[in-house]
Amino acid sequence: MRKSLIPFVLILIVATMSCKQENPLLAEFATPYQTPPFDRIRPEHYVPAVRTAIDEARAEVEAIASNPAAPTFENTLAALDRSGKHLDAITEILFNLNEAETNPALQAVVREVSPLITDFSNDISLNPKLFDRIRAVWEARDTLGLNTEQATLLAKTYRQFEQNGACLDEAGKERFREISRRLADLSLQFGENELAANNAFVMHLTDSADLAGLPPSLVAAAAQAAKERNLEGWAITLHAPMYIPFMRYSERRDLREKLNRAYGSRGLQPGEHCNQQIIKDITSLRLEKAKLLGHKTHADLVLQQRMAETPANVFALEQQLLDASRPAARREVEEVQQFAQTRGFNDVIQRWDWPYYSYKLKMARYSYDEEELKPYLSLDSVVNGVFLLAHKLYGLTFTPNATIPLYHPDVRTYEVHRDGRLMAILYLDFFPREGKSGGAWKTTFRSQYRIGDTDVRPLVSIVTNFTKPTADAPALLTFGELETLLHEFGHALHAMLSECTYQSVSGTAVYRDFVELPSQIMENWASEKEYLDLFATHHLTGQKIPQELVQKVVDSRNFTAGYLSLRQISLGLLDMAWHTIEQPVEMSVEEFEAKAIGHLDVFPAIAGMNTSTAFGHIFAGGYAAGYYGYKWAEVLDADAFELFKQRGIFDRATAESFRDNILSRGGSEHPMVLYTRFRGHQPTAEALLKRSGLK
Repeated sequence: MRKSLIPFVLILIVATMSCKQENPLLAEFATPYQTPPFDRIRPEHYVPAVRTAIDEARAEVEAIASNPAAPTFENTLAALDRSGKHLDAITEILFNLNEAETNPALQAVVREVSPLITDFSNDISLNPKLFDRIRAVWEARDTLGLNTEQATLLAKTYRQFEQNGACLDEAGKERFREISRRLADLSLQFGENELAANNAFVMHLTDSADLAGLPPSLVAAAAQAAKERNLEGWAITLHAPMYIPFMRYSERRDLREKLNRAYGSRGLQPGEHCNQQIIKDITSLRLEKAKLLGHKTHADLVLQQRMAETPANVFALEQQLLDASRPAARREVEEVQQFAQTRGFNDVIQRWDWPYYSYKLKMARYSYDEEELKPYLSLDSVVNGVFLLAHKLYGLTFTPNATIPLYHPDVRTYEVHRDGRLMAILYLDFFPREGKSGGAWKTTFRSQYRIGDTDVRPLVSIVTNFTKPTADAPALLTFGELETLLHEFGHALHAMLSECTYQSVSGTAVYRDFVELPSQIMENWASEKEYLDLFATHHLTGQKIPQELVQKVVDSRNFTAGYLSLRQISLGLLDMAWHTIEQPVEMSVEEFEAKAIGHLDVFPAIAGMNTSTAFGHIFAGGYAAGYYGYKWAEVLDADAFELFKQRGIFDRATAESFRDNILSRGGSEHPMVLYTRFRGHQPTAEALLKRSGLK
């Protein structure tokens, strides 16, 4: 009997080895620093790799759950944190590429793989043997002598299991599984629809009169976009590098309206890319899940693990900021209306007029046009400037590495070192393309953690949608794009400087309303002349950015601050409205949004335009009941940067304190404890209101 099995076993071993050789996701990554072998991965590799990795992870979890030894932190919590690393590696590659470089084949893979991963995740959370072990450690926590990071991991894991249905009866667990599967599918559909709707619209211009008012850089970019689409003339898309400057500079009100209506109707119009029913289904299922777990609303469930803690605290902060922002916003709109009238405009300011006339007023008031700044902000110079800031604050150095495989030729890769020690691999992906989602974000292909004496360093990526270089000029950034890169780089620092033992609490694995502090504080350096002098030189003449131009930036920084603050608050309140419902929404998405935030709108309502149907942060991302976190973190970052202003914006001791207490600690301790340890006191909104000119 044993003899007859030998050939079969040999065949199986050979077949497995052959499969691993053919599928790069099933083999060790023979690449620099075990980076993903993007040059070898094909769409057909993902499904078998995910299935194999799930089987491996399932066996690891079952070994933990069935361990005959008494449950301890090490054999249960630490072991669980170490499990599934192969699966993590594969899914990080897959889902990140689905955002940055997707195509129909990859989208089909994601749709097939997503329910497999959801089911496996539920199998872990709803495993009674595993939860019994976790609960036993939790109940003995005060006697175990755990350090702070271990105690935090234990609390986080126990509460996550509770929130993921571990305490439900069998019928409840089965319904929880059904809801989780459906939500994962709906979120994918929402994101695909948003991307497709964004890519579907192109405003094709063939008459040079349609270009009135546009800066040469935008005209060149539009000509290049047309050429890429085999069109004559110029093509204007809904991608931010085109949409924003067109709305700001175009003298053609009819074209601004056309573009604005297209932007505001993404995902709203009936058809294959419509997100209306998807939103209602997502919010209804999230509500049902919250009630299943004993909570009144989805927000009540989510905010248990946030600094804000309750919806009431979120609304209190939003109201405090709203009281300061709304009167200022109304004054600003009236000022722009009056200014437009002096320019011969005799209509009511509409939302497609606001970018144009508010910017004209800004230029008139401060003698400042952002186009003046762009020649000093070539992309390469800005990247060097961001690296210099990281070096001055945290001692980091960045060395290009051309041997690391790339998922697109536009991507750049760097080794990041501190005091000779490798801290991370950094990927930079700057330009828009058909397969890339809009906006900007930081992500990781691998998070930082330790196993024994091995410190596994992170693979971090920053993805943006900046204007591409043309035949005549390098990529030149706006001031807002400089702030965007600094923002995402702050997230990257949070990941790259992590010094945690457990992956579940490392890097940016922190409360959602705390995660924006490291990113938003970085934006403060953008308007500091001492910093700009390090890198901001004219790309043709090499001249340093003039002091008077920087002063114009500083003087104009709070222009329409009330409106911008009101807009951000409105988005936070819209998010909370969708996630504090106590019954499924019956009315249309447009009607719901109008009831939720229509009273905050400073422009006339326009039928057929909507925010919710393209609000990917909350319906396809991780910000549901958490979008307020941007304003929450603004309070923190304004207060924190005050310390840098007092001691010097490059003060190494202050930076080291920020690194030690915030960046390196991840989510290993409660964020308010970390913050007060750095700042010496709890934050208030005073610094933010002062910085914004709202007080």
